[in-house]
Amino acid sequence: MAKVAYYTGDVQGVGFRATAAGLARRHPVRGWVRNLADGRVELLADGPAEAVEAFLADVRDRMAGHIETEEVVDREADVTPDGFRVVG
Repeated sequence: MAKVAYYTGDVQGVGFRATAAGLARRHPVRGWVRNLADGRVELLADGPAEAVEAFLADVRDRMAGHIETEEVVDREADVTPDGFRVVG
């Protein structure tokens, strides 16, 4: 299962990407997180459904004070990197 999440709010320059990468180590997920030019953060998480959902919940909980909106869309798994990394 793969999901892409888009976060708006005070999500850049606050350690969002590093926090997401750290939280990913607690879950059997792979993917990436990056800043977008429009001020949002984009995150791809791929793995077992329960792990992806738990990881996204952890990101949401940890960064709640910075997130205004979260939009999550399903994505078909394709070429996903091993591990989880910060890109862009």
